[in-house]
Amino acid sequence: MFGIGGGELFFIILVILMLFGSDKVPEMARAFGKFMAQVKNATNDIKHEINKSADESGIKKDIEDALNIEADINPIKDIQQEIEKQKEDIENITGPIKRRN
Repeated sequence: MFGIGGGELFFIILVILMLFGSDKVPEMARAFGKFMAQVKNATNDIKHEINKSADESGIKKDIEDALNIEADINPIKDIQQEIEKQKEDIENITGPIKRRN
């Protein structure tokens, strides 16, 4: 959690208790929890708005189309690699035999 070990976390809790007292810590924890919930809700709202605007403007469809085109290109690359492999195999089989012109 945030790169903090168990001993460090214990020390931080001890310092907070000494500074604010045991009465204020639960209130601070509640306030921090509410703050984190508000941040989470705000980020979810932003994500929702971005997705909504992408759907309305057609960007999402364009990206999906681009990904489909890339998927269609990959088999062509596989075929080209297979052809090169077959050429190498033929050259290995023929070995020292070369065509004379």
